[in-house]
Amino acid sequence: MIFASDNWAGAHPAINERLMKESTRFAAAYGTSELDQAIEKKFNKVFEREVAVFFVGTGTAANSLALASVARPGGIAFCHSEAHVIEDECGAPIYFSNASRLMPVAGPNGKMLPKNLKAAIDRFPPGSIHQGQPMLVTMTQATEQGTIYDLDEISAISEIAKGAGVPLHMDGARFANALTALDTTPAEMTWKRGVDILSFGATKNGCWCAEAIVYMDPKMAEDLPFIRKRSAQLFSKTRFMAAQFDAYFQNDLWLELAAHANAMANRLRDGLSASNSARLAWPTQSNELFVVLDKQSAKAARDAGASFYDWPVPHDMQQPVGENEQLIRLVTSFATEESDVDSFLRICGRA
Repeated sequence: MIFASDNWAGAHPAINERLMKESTRFAAAYGTSELDQAIEKKFNKVFEREVAVFFVGTGTAANSLALASVARPGGIAFCHSEAHVIEDECGAPIYFSNASRLMPVAGPNGKMLPKNLKAAIDRFPPGSIHQGQPMLVTMTQATEQGTIYDLDEISAISEIAKGAGVPLHMDGARFANALTALDTTPAEMTWKRGVDILSFGATKNGCWCAEAIVYMDPKMAEDLPFIRKRSAQLFSKTRFMAAQFDAYFQNDLWLELAAHANAMANRLRDGLSASNSARLAWPTQSNELFVVLDKQSAKAARDAGASFYDWPVPHDMQQPVGENEQLIRLVTSFATEESDVDSFLRICGRA
């Protein structure tokens, strides 16, 4: 019953098999192998246009270097107040982007409200040397609170970013989970809705170590090769990342894995909705759930081997957490089994 994080899951057997195959041969280094180039072209097919792709080792690196590529003096990047880039990356996006700032934008359940974003950007009028310069808007899809921006919401955020003359970045650590939940295409959820740069995450969805920065306009990425090298993210054997993506995209495995994780989350949602000791803290659509659980049930679940994180109560949470309750996060993955879900539900008690 591992619900602590999808990072806890191992790698899918197809990913492991492809890595083993790649490990037995010689190939050119530093992203110049035939496999590297083939997978970069594969990204073109996935996104239905020519894109620029750069493999990196972590999601933090993807986000940080994406911001660094558009950094400017006095630069300000706008994000949700509880986004991963501002809460959980130890200041790396600021460190790598020449001490730019991250400006929090409020919004319920992990999503920036367009009107709040516009108001935040308007605080920094063009040419005002004392305030600094807007340089980017970054949104998380799926969000840190398990919610998902629908396509129209992405368009609304993009319209504000474009109006301010700054690019829109999407932190897609759980990109596949959001994609399958919306039942849409990568193109439709990104560049067709105004996304310029994407942190494309695969590690949480069955890969061992595979992240990519995707530029919808390759011209935007002219400095990224140098930025990646200077930040120690140019791996000599990048073909091992490419090999993971090769298996990941084969026969749409990546979508299958994300759909399974989402289905297990839905199974949890359905069961917890009928529980007499738990309630959903707010509606979510991805493979993350946030649950208010009585402390006795939480202890019983942990004693039975369940893993999950206690979660800080968001300031805008509508229904308070009682004295004998606690807020927890449950995350499903490609490796979650129905038996794991059902065992957890039995412990938490159905009405």
